[in-house]
Amino acid sequence: MKKLSLYAVILFASIFFVQCKNETKETAKKVTNNTFLKAPEGFSVQEIGTELGKVRHLTVAENGDVYANRSTLKDGKSIIVLKDKNNDGTIDEQQEFSDVPGTGILANRDYLYASSNSGVYRYKMNENSEIIDTTNPELIVEGLIDMGRDNAKPFVIDNENNLYVTIGSWNDACRDPETKEGMIPCIILDSAAGIWRFNADKLGQTFADGTRYVTGLKNAVGITWNFKTNSLFVTDHGRGGLSNFYPEVFTEKQNNELPSETFYELKENDNAGWPSTYYDHQKNKRVLAPEYGGDGEKISDEKFVEPIVGFPAHLGPNDVLFYTGDMFPERYKNGAFIAMHNQSSELDKGFFVAFVPFKNGKPSGDWEIFLDNFAGIDASIPDDTLKHRPCGLAQGPDGALYVGDDFGGSIFKITF
Repeated sequence: MKKLSLYAVILFASIFFVQCKNETKETAKKVTNNTFLKAPEGFSVQEIGTELGKVRHLTVAENGDVYANRSTLKDGKSIIVLKDKNNDGTIDEQQEFSDVPGTGILANRDYLYASSNSGVYRYKMNENSEIIDTTNPELIVEGLIDMGRDNAKPFVIDNENNLYVTIGSWNDACRDPETKEGMIPCIILDSAAGIWRFNADKLGQTFADGTRYVTGLKNAVGITWNFKTNSLFVTDHGRGGLSNFYPEVFTEKQNNELPSETFYELKENDNAGWPSTYYDHQKNKRVLAPEYGGDGEKISDEKFVEPIVGFPAHLGPNDVLFYTGDMFPERYKNGAFIAMHNQSSELDKGFFVAFVPFKNGKPSGDWEIFLDNFAGIDASIPDDTLKHRPCGLAQGPDGALYVGDDFGGSIFKITF
């Protein structure tokens, strides 16, 4: 009987231990993600800001302050900064300034740079990475064309202080409004649908002071400089309206699935092929646009730069960031995170942050979904609506990843 009692005690103790262990695991799971977002195992997601308005691109200063630019004013201000004053991981101070809405924002060396829909300006920062005067920014470049559509001016600065600014096209396919045919030549390319280079240290520049660095990009909202490869990378939005304007050539299904959203590495004087061509990720080739004699099959005889990745149509890649931190697992090192702002009919999915693995400066595998469920839509609820749309990305000094949402107005911090 004594032996049986001992066995029983051991048995019950084992069961109790396993239950406690499982409960601890479950508790840990709940603790690591206090949001609705879905991240890979081991990652924690924290919502550090809510109801912030239409926050577009993000940047993190050397002191850890998180800045966001808004596309529309909230409480009369466009730029917001979130501060963790005591370094306990919780935002305890929020400041707002600037009355000029925009998209781009970048803490770089001794300045905070930001863009409106027609220019770029900057604020001087002190040795503690704090802005000295939030009321008197210095104007770097103004007079960039703003026609109201695809008018954001995202930008990046390289290691030689060259400033690269996207100027998107306001015409989806350089289509003549009367004939519905493509303009030849496409006069829009003279002042838009590309990336222009300016001097980040020179004040008072205008469009005329810039140099067209690359052309043939409809609207490259995602733009970054890769300091490992010393080159420019962008994500470009594809055109639309294939079956709308050419129903005799394209089906509605093709219209929903084509053309690709594209990811490029670009060199000076590259041409990405807009408007006369578009990239078809299903065929893995570049084809002629219908406005220029295309039927979905004809190949252009001109030489254009090819994308390094072709994503399904309409995902809306709105920002790109190469991860250089040491916090995340090694497989993420030097890979690219991309904020997908919209939804793909082909995937029947959207509103997520994608990841493209890189090796030796080139994509080294299939892209994947890294952070999901921004939409937050529950199919079981008939009237459930879209909750969030990822738009901006930034990396903190400690290697944390930040994601901004211009629909729900949240900023998320992802750690490992």
